[in-house]
Amino acid sequence: MAKKDSILSVLDREAPTTSKVLSRAPLDRADWKPHPKSMSLGHLVGWVAGAPGWAAGAIGQDGFDVSKFQSLPAPKTAAAAVEAYETGVAAARKALERLDDAAMDGSWSFRLGDKALNTITRFDAASLFLVFDAIHHRGQLSVFLRLLDVPVPSIYGPSADDNPFF
Repeated sequence: MAKKDSILSVLDREAPTTSKVLSRAPLDRADWKPHPKSMSLGHLVGWVAGAPGWAAGAIGQDGFDVSKFQSLPAPKTAAAAVEAYETGVAAARKALERLDDAAMDGSWSFRLGDKALNTITRFDAASLFLVFDAIHHRGQLSVFLRLLDVPVPSIYGPSADDNPFF
């Protein structure tokens, strides 16, 4: 199996669930934060929705200069968030499909200007952005939904909102 196929397999499994969670985001409360140190709901939804599209461009490069990062915009509606996310996932799929194992084994660096802050393989970078970071922030979003009393969809099994025994 090609290295990219392991990421694509997980992405294909996880993306529908992430779309489902994003579809419940009450963006009429985009400024809401569960704690002063937390990001706002709108910022979090913007990150979850926009990260695959950002990653699609980043993994095709040899790295990313963090000084050039522009915040991902918060969608105005949950439907727009889902659309942005699914468009980004499609772009990420295309970006991954262009990479062979040699490219996946190549170096990829977070940089601040010319200074490398962290260098990992492109495979690790793609896994980090498209799988691990995405799942982490989707989990945050599910907690935000619970705190806002929005029904949380099933993620890996029934949620308290989907299971009559809770």
